Amino acid sequence: MTTALQWFREGGAVVWLIALAGLIGIAVLVERLFVILFRAKNNGRAFIERNIKLVRAGKVEEAIKQCAESKALLADMGLLILRSRSRDEAELRTLAQAASFALIPMVTRRLQYLSTMALVAVMLGVLGAMLRAHEALSAAGAGSPDPLSAGLAHAFTPPAIGLVVATILVIGRAYLVSQAEALTEQLHEFSARLVNALLDRPDVRLGHR
Repeated sequence: MTTALQWFREGGAVVWLIALAGLIGIAVLVERLFVILFRAKNNGRAFIERNIKLVRAGKVEEAIKQCAESKALLADMGLLILRSRSRDEAELRTLAQAASFALIPMVTRRLQYLSTMALVAVMLGVLGAMLRAHEALSAAGAGSPDPLSAGLAHAFTPPAIGLVVATILVIGRAYLVSQAEALTEQLHEFSARLVNALLDRPDVRLGHR
């Protein structure tokens, strides 16, 4: 803790701006983790198979009940399609597409904030390095007794902290994007298979034997 506080003191005021960018990024990261892992995802593969099995067995009401008992995005997709009571293919596929447009943004929104905050942290780090280097060189030119090397060494603190913050945010964003893409693929698969089940067409399990 002492070392961290020392780094902050050595880095100057810019370091606090980097910390602010990091806090904003972490707040977005935590909120997106909650939405994607605890709100959107809910053992998707098992949910899809159970729901498709119920629909193909003619137990549409039970399938609707299963969807109503879950708060996952897949359940929302199922409810929108099953409650339509339609058996018209064009209408069902239009409804599934509209549902995707409404549901997918729930897991993809604000992810770009993470890359933005990571970039801001790096740029602020570079700015902090330039300011600290300028201070060191100005002090040396004014005849300061402090060695120039010590002043220049402090110039490396802001970019180092900025890179640490950026690394955390970039890794977090990469994980969230992969989870969002997986969930989006499940939504598309579920809607397509559910429509086929309602129309009593052969089931196609993409990517599975």
